[in-house]
Order: sequence, then C-alpha cells, then structure tokens
Amino acid sequence: MVFMGDRATLLETGRFARQRGQEPDSAVEASFAAAAAGTGAPVQRTGDLDAPPSDSDTATPDGDPAPESTGPEDGTTDAVDAADHAESEARHRRAADAGDTASMSVLGALLLRRGDLDGAERYLRAATADGDRAAANNLGVLLHQRGYPDEAAGWWRIAAVAGSAAAAHALGRHLRERGDEPGAEYWLRQSAEQGHALGAYALADLLEHRSDVGAERWLRAAAEQGHREAAYRLARALERKAVEDPHEAFGLGRSPVRTGTGLRLPTVAPAPPAGGGEGRSALDGDSPVAGPAAGRVGEAEQWYRQAAARGHRRAALHLGAILEQRGELKEAGRWYLTSAKDGEARAACALGFLLRDAGDEESAAVWWLRAAQDGDGNAANALGALHAARGEQQTAERWYRAAMDAGDVNGAYNLGLLCAAQDRIPQAEQWYRRAAYAGHREAANALAVLLLQAGDHTGAEPWFSKAAEAGSVDAAFNLGILHAGRDEDRTALGWYERAAAAGHTDAALQVGIALLRDGEDQEAERHLRCAAGGGSAEAAFRLAGVLDARQPPPGPPALGEPMPEKTECEEWYERAAQQGHRRAQVRVGMLAAARGDVENAAHWYREAAEAGSRNGAFNLGLLLAREGSEREAALWWTRAAGAGHGRAALRLALLAARRGELTEGQRWCARAVELGPAEVAERAARLREALHQELTA
Repeated sequence: MVFMGDRATLLETGRFARQRGQEPDSAVEASFAAAAAGTGAPVQRTGDLDAPPSDSDTATPDGDPAPESTGPEDGTTDAVDAADHAESEARHRRAADAGDTASMSVLGALLLRRGDLDGAERYLRAATADGDRAAANNLGVLLHQRGYPDEAAGWWRIAAVAGSAAAAHALGRHLRERGDEPGAEYWLRQSAEQGHALGAYALADLLEHRSDVGAERWLRAAAEQGHREAAYRLARALERKAVEDPHEAFGLGRSPVRTGTGLRLPTVAPAPPAGGGEGRSALDGDSPVAGPAAGRVGEAEQWYRQAAARGHRRAALHLGAILEQRGELKEAGRWYLTSAKDGEARAACALGFLLRDAGDEESAAVWWLRAAQDGDGNAANALGALHAARGEQQTAERWYRAAMDAGDVNGAYNLGLLCAAQDRIPQAEQWYRRAAYAGHREAANALAVLLLQAGDHTGAEPWFSKAAEAGSVDAAFNLGILHAGRDEDRTALGWYERAAAAGHTDAALQVGIALLRDGEDQEAERHLRCAAGGGSAEAAFRLAGVLDARQPPPGPPALGEPMPEKTECEEWYERAAQQGHRRAQVRVGMLAAARGDVENAAHWYREAAEAGSRNGAFNLGLLLAREGSEREAALWWTRAAGAGHGRAALRLALLAARRGELTEGQRWCARAVELGPAEVAERAARLREALHQELTA
C-alpha cells in the first residue's frame, strides 16, 4: 500500500474538527506516494495490487505520482540534495515539536518514507488528533506495514469519509482483499468519481473481474490520467472486441506442403506469418489482433503507444505486433527491441522473426536464444527450425524438446516432423500423437496422413475428423480426398466446400470441378476464381475454359488491322501457362497463332512440347512445317507420335510418302491407324493401301 492522500483537513466526523487557518494542500500525501517504493518496507503497493502479477512490468507501480512539494513551507523535491532534505526535516521537526499540525503531518510522512515507523507514528497520530486527514491516511499506511490491517482500515475509513480519494482507494483495496466486494466497489467508486487514477483503475479491475461492461469506462478514465497499466488493459479490451468483429480482424493462414499422396501436411511451426495460431506469433491467448489500423484496433494502438511510452513492456510488444501486421517493420522492430530489453521474452522472439525475415539469421538467432533461455517455447521452436534447416538435426531436436518442456505443444509436433523427415516413422507417430492429444490440430492431421500412408484408413479417419473439427483446413480437405476415394461424392464435396470456405485453394478447385460437372457454371466460376487467385494453375486453366466457351471463336485478323487485345480468358490461360501448365501453354499458343502472332505461338508450343505435351509437339511441328522447316517439324512429330499422337503419325506418313520412303510411310500409317482417332485411322488406312499398291505395282 502506498502513501496516498490529498493533505486536506478532516471534516467533522464526530472525532475530528477542522483547524482554523489550516488550508488544504493536496501535494503532501502525493509527495510520498512514489517514495514508499524505495523504503524496502514490506508494503503492498497499489499499482502491483491493481494488476495481475503477470501484468506488472517494473518495480514502480503505474499511477504513483511523482514527488512534489512536501508542504506549504518549502519546495523540497526528491531531486534536492541530502543537505537540503536535512535542513527541511529540521525545520519541520522544530515546527512539529512546537505543535504545528501541518509540519507534524509532513514530518511523519518523511519518517515513514525513511522506514522510521516508531518516530513517524508519534507525529502522524498527533497530526491526526488535530484533524489532518492526510496524516490519518498515512497512519493507515504505517499500521498496514506493521501488520495491523484492520486498524489501518479504520483510519482509511475516517479519511475517506472526510473526502480523501486516496484513502477511499486504499480502503476499497483492503475490503476487496477481505472479500467484501460490495463495500470495495462503493469506496473505489467514491475514489474514482473524485478523479483518482488508481481508484478508477482498481474499480475497473473489480468490475472486469465480474465481467461488468462498466469496466471499460473506468479503465479509460484511469488511462486518460496517465495510468499505464490501465492504458494497456484498455487496449487489450478494445482488441478483444475487435476480434468479435470480422470487419476489423483478419487471420492469415499458411500454405501447407504437398505430399506425394495428394494429402496436405502443414509446415514446421513456427511459420513466417505474424498472425496467430499454432505458429510464430502465438502469444498464449494474449496475441494482437490482425487487422486495419481503424476502429477499435486503431484506438487500441493509441493506448498501447501511451502505455509503451511509459515503459510498459507488454504494451510495447503488442504495439510492435500491430505495426508489423501493418507492414511498418522498422517502427515495429524498435518497439520489439524496447520490450525485449526490458525482459519480455516474447518480444525478443518476435524481434528474431523480424530479423530473420530481413535476411539477418545470425542476429535473429541471438534474440531467439535470449528468449528461449527465458523460457519462450516459440523461440526454442524457431531455433530448432533454424538448426534443422542447416542439417544440424541433433541440435534441432534439443531445441524442440526445450520448446516442449516450456509448454509449447509445437515442440512435440516439430519433433514429429523431424523424425518423419528422417524416416523414423514410429518416433514421428509417437510425437504426433503426443501433440495431437494435447489439442494440436495440425499434429492430428499429420498423424492421420501417417496412418493413411501405412494403410490404416480406419485409424486415420477419426484423426482427420478431430483435426477438421478443431479448425484444420488441411484436414477438411484430406477428408474430402478420403471420401472421394470411396466414391462418396456428396460427402467429399461437403468437406471440400468447408475447406474452400476457409480459403483452401485446392479445395476450391475441387468444388469448382464438381459444379462444372453438374452444369452449374456460374457458381463454378466463383470457386475457380478463388482457386486461381490462390495460385492454382489447374484452376486458372479451367476458369479460362469456362470463359472461353462463352465467347465466339475469333476470326483471322484482316489485313492492316491492329492485333486484337488479349481477352480475360487468354490472360487466365497465360497465368496457368506461366506456372507450367502444359495444356494451357498449348492453348495460349493456339490463340497466339489465331491472332497471327507466330513467334509467341512457337514459344508456347515449344514450352509445352519440351515439358512432354504431345499436342504441343504436334502443333509446333505444324508451325515449323508452314515456315519451311520440315526437318525440325519431323523431329517434333516423331516425339508426338511416340507419345501416342495419331495425327502426328499420319503427318509423318505423308511426309515419308512425299519423299518416296514408301516402307517408312506404311509403318507410320500403321501407327496412325493404331492410335486414331477414327477420322485419322480411316485416312491412314487409305494412305497405307495406296502405298501398298505403289510398292506392288
């Protein structure tokens, strides 16, 4: 409990009388409020009581006023040298011994600050007897230090009834500790309504504990008076409200790793994004909201700034996270650094990620090490991932185990990934199970994939379901694959739709394909656009096909006309082609050829052919033959025919016949008849018969 009060004379209470000529001086009790922290006495300070232990950042409680005037007779401050203090004390002692009430109150407070409780008590009791309410309040502090809380409360009650906001605050805190919440609320409200910052904060804390909506009002009142813990908690409250508003909070997901089975496994945690979840920026339920700097989040940022500027390390951490989310990395790094230097392990971890993203892995490792040594599991995971990427598997495993020992379930999950990468499947399954049983949804998904790869479909499905119900988008997609493999198309589509709604690219593609199959082109287009926008080349190709089917085929450009602009469908074909989609490359080449752009057409046909497309090879051969390069055209037709392209085989037969190579022509005719289609087979058969007759003539 700190020295609090407003140095006003007690009003009539039946016990105290106002002294004539004595003017109120609110600075006396305030001058000793901060000083109590340095006495070493077993005083329970107001700032520390107001905040939960985990929210207390420094040794100085928020809201304690700075030392001001010690009384009406001198202007002494804590910055004055020891000689001036001694002279001031001597003057007050002489005046107090002469019976001056104000000096007795000031001297008692000075002695109390020094820890001389016996000397202080005599003067405080004397001043209290003369009706000084500041002395009554500080006498309560003294008695509280001595272990007489009930007697202390009596003096605080007397001062509070006389109008002392500080005493009302102290009394309210005392009653709350005794479990008398109604009484505590009454006195804290009295203090808060008089403009006492600590009273407003303590009242807000009490109301928030009861989930009373009025808590925010008093947090704001305390914050507006410079109370840093109130500013921090007000910002947190505003962020929690923003989470409930989808327009003000956005989540960012990670792209999982594609496995050979078509199932999806997530990347190592922690992952690059700053958003929450089971990765990098998980703040154990205390994570910043991702979203725009507007509305509640914008206001929260302002209060974080106020608290951080006053040295609140958690406020600095959250402010850094908001700035990082907004892309203001330089300023975010400054606040992370400030918080980390003050001992906030999570800020050191976040600073490490910021440095890693900037390409400075060595500096990142230094901060991760500092955070991990302070017990931050996320930083230990980051160190594990760093060493794993360097091939230092044993060191990586040690840090993953450290993360797990720190209570971070990602440690067990990452150990599973590490073992799986080393083909230590039984150990991987063990770690996945441990993380999955602890509620790690991606570990449950990974465990299900492992079981499915081992042929245990029965064991895999419940884990997929558990992961999907817990919010794993990959697990929902994998359930779709599982049901599709059983020909349970409707059930599969339901899981695909669920994953697609959460932004899963491949799931959106599967939904789009299903809708196309059912003839629902408009709805299919919507899902294909989502998937194509997410980077799916197949979705871009299919979307282009939907758009292409709606427009009439372009005619050849008239002589002298400018080359027509690319349509939207061609832009989607090109996007897919640039991602290596062979069918899209062929289609882009065809559209370019139709516009008369031979060079571009040849480029895309060649890209497709070299990637293994028989249609690309055939079309490239046609283009080269028209340009007079029959020898190179024959090479590409040979490659296409070898891959099963009947028309290419027919072209080779015609080419051989024209050269007089009748036997070679017959051989290619036979190949064309074998490959088809029917029209090609019929023409090849007629050509073969003609060649046969020529040979037997």
